[in-house]
Amino acid sequence: MNNTILITGAASGIGAATARLFYARGWQVGLLDINSEALASLSAELGGCWHRQLDVTDIDQVKGALAEFCARHNGQLRLLFNCAGILRFGYFEDIEQVEHLRIMQINVMGVCNMTHAAFGYLKATHNAQVINMGSASGLYGVPEMATYSASKFAIRGFTEALDLEWARHGIRVADLMPPFVNTPMVSSQHHAPATLSRLGVNLEAVEIAKAVWQQVDSTAVHRPVSLQFKLMYWAGQISPAWMSRLTMRWLSRK
Repeated sequence: MNNTILITGAASGIGAATARLFYARGWQVGLLDINSEALASLSAELGGCWHRQLDVTDIDQVKGALAEFCARHNGQLRLLFNCAGILRFGYFEDIEQVEHLRIMQINVMGVCNMTHAAFGYLKATHNAQVINMGSASGLYGVPEMATYSASKFAIRGFTEALDLEWARHGIRVADLMPPFVNTPMVSSQHHAPATLSRLGVNLEAVEIAKAVWQQVDSTAVHRPVSLQFKLMYWAGQISPAWMSRLTMRWLSRK
């Protein structure tokens, strides 16, 4: 059986870095993204690997893409990496409501759409797995990125619930929880929240790709990324809620 990975948000950043890593290690890679030009360029770089333009909020497109990719691999899918997502820094009231809605549609419902449509293919595959792109902002709500943070809380809960629920099918579900990563999604922002200024942008996309690789052989449900955030994550597991709130208040203070 070939190891197969299907990646959403594959055209740039973490998705592209993950595609390059898994391709280099002999996996059959499928690329999905709404940016067709960048997607085609990456596909050419990776030996012409399978790719399709996709809007993860369009259920019919999602079902069609999964059916087409998995048909090439005996109806099986070893790993679904839900990496597509969008971000908007700024004060909540300054961001148009349509943008808040779009963040939730792509970051939450896009993951739900992909995972639901992938179920049959995952179930048919030994040791199948779903890895969701979570965030350090799913640990405690982050000011100036409230809706994005809320979307990652949703991914965290979705991941925890589905990992327990799908254990009966032999499908593992996990998420990655990195702090700020140097990707176009972050560098294109016009507003810098205080937390970014205090914590910095200390991770590159390739480091997250390596975390995806490590997660393939792990039974962990959450994978915090970077020593800085690992310390914050584990401290948050044992400290009272008021301590986490005080920490975030300090990190987000102007």
